[in-house]
Order: sequence, then C-alpha cells, then structure tokens
Amino acid sequence: MTYEYIRKHPEVNALLKKGNENLGVLGFTDHSMSHCALVADRAAYILKRLGYSEHEQELAKIAGCMHDIGNAINRTHHAEIGAILANDILKATDLPLEDRLTVVSAIGNHDESTGGAKDPVSAALILADKSDVRQNRVREKDREKFDIHDRVNYAVTGHSLKVVPEEKKIALNLQIDESICTMYEYFDIFLGRMMMCRGAAEMLGAQFRLTVNGGKVL
Repeated sequence: MTYEYIRKHPEVNALLKKGNENLGVLGFTDHSMSHCALVADRAAYILKRLGYSEHEQELAKIAGCMHDIGNAINRTHHAEIGAILANDILKATDLPLEDRLTVVSAIGNHDESTGGAKDPVSAALILADKSDVRQNRVREKDREKFDIHDRVNYAVTGHSLKVVPEEKKIALNLQIDESICTMYEYFDIFLGRMMMCRGAAEMLGAQFRLTVNGGKVL
C-alpha cells in the first residue's frame, strides 16, 4: 500500500471533496486535495532533510493526504473524526497495524485545539499543514467580503519552508502585505499554530524559526 494508492482512492477523494465543500459554506479557505497533496509532499520533505527513513516519509505522505477527511462529517473535532475514518479505510489495505496506527495517530493529533506532535510522522504533518499559508487558498475573490482568515492568507505574498539539517533548523519565511492584513491580525489567527510548529520541530530535534518580512519573530 502506497501514498499513490491512497491519493487515488475514491473514498478518500470523495471525503475530501465533501469536506472542502462543507468548509466553503462556512467560509474557510481551501482544504481540497490540492492542499492535502502539498502537505503530503512537504511532510515527506521535512523528514527526508532531517535524515528519516523513506518508510517514515511514505507514512507522512499518507497521513498528509488523508488528514482533512474528517471535515466531511464536521469541522469540530475533524482531526479525531478523520483518524477514525482513515483507520477504517486503511484496515482494508495491506498496511501493517503499526504503520496504520502511526498514520491515524498523526491525523488525530494535527489540530491545534486538541493535538500535538507525538512522533516524527505527526510532527512533520503538523509543520507541513500549519505552514500552508498562501493567497491561492482564499476562495472569495471580492476583497470587500474577506473575513479575517481570508485577509491573513491573502496578505501572504510569498512563503517558503526550509529545513537546514546541519543547523537543526526548520524555518518558515513569510512576506506579508500589511496593507491587507496587520501583524496583529496575523498572530491573532496563527500564533497557536506557530507555537504548535515549535513543539513539532522540537519533537524532530530541531528549532522552529518564523521570519516575517525579513524580521525574526519566533
């Protein structure tokens, strides 16, 4: 069982599609397969750069692909719901029990309201998910209708996540247009997520650094 199998899995895709539609009604940014595939690739990149095995990278990609399927049921506790759904789907594959539990634990712990890094796979998922801040996640095109989440994401005109293994550092670098979103608004939304990233980096034996407009913040 591979990441490519899960990425093409009809139930996974149907759950992500429905969840993204539900969140669209609620005014959330994009949570489609596009977001999940980016998270999967980024999670694997983090582990690869820090010297983790290809097997752990593959598990991180599977978790990244499936991490938001719980939104099809409800946004509240979507991480825990998603873990249960993922467990049912993965039971029907040849993924070993230990690997399945690693994946569902990562999914169940990726939300900042109830979760936190428990192992390298969950840590990589958190860092990959919470660092996905970008303009094209905003659905609403009329800036006069933006809520704070839209403004914060739309204000990010440039972003990069770099892993520097020799310095044991994971750095998120953002360029923010402060005419769209103030720094206060950004941290009102994202401070909890950035602190979660710091804990996830520590789980990986690294330090998390956040730079905004060229200035170090965390």
